[in-house]
Amino acid sequence: SPVAMYLAVAGVGSLVLADYDEVDLSNLQRQIIHTRDHIGCPKTESARDMLQQLNPDCDVQLIAAQMDDATLEETVKHCDLVIDCTDNFGSRFAINRASVRHKTPLVSGSAIRWEGQVSVFNDRLGAPCYHCLYGDSGELDSSCSANGILAPVAGIIGSLQATEAIKLITGAGETLSGKLLLVDALEMQLRTLTLKADPHCPVCGNHA
Repeated sequence: SPVAMYLAVAGVGSLVLADYDEVDLSNLQRQIIHTRDHIGCPKTESARDMLQQLNPDCDVQLIAAQMDDATLEETVKHCDLVIDCTDNFGSRFAINRASVRHKTPLVSGSAIRWEGQVSVFNDRLGAPCYHCLYGDSGELDSSCSANGILAPVAGIIGSLQATEAIKLITGAGETLSGKLLLVDALEMQLRTLTLKADPHCPVCGNHA
């Protein structure tokens, strides 16, 4: 929610929103793009309505169905940038594969409980991809519904993702490519880790 809103008001000309879910009351505390009036509506349509109020010149395209690999590949191929705001490893790995295959920069963000992390992948030759970071792990249910999340943490991570996206689009500053920014809101601490590419990664490695 905050990613789409900040990019729209920043002047991004076209956004593709992909979500097959409907707005639920439990979403409203962290998905601030939706309102009570849109409970029961497709999230993509609710989000589009809000974005058009913020910036009517932003072209908002919707994918309101669960994406298979073919649809994901076709969508990523035609985008300049991918921003992953999903809450499960299966989707993140699939998005990473498509981004690597089409050499589309990926801004990844996740948040759970009081913590979150942000990184940028695939925008530099020899840089690590998401799979380099996690390998084949990620079987644990790390979704917000299973573990909970403090609402402002989602806002912090979304704002950081939007910032990295704008930097990639404009070429300003240094991105988080090859780095992992860790946010601990409970202690209000930030840490940055350096990531290395896995030469044996099945997605981006030498033999991929």
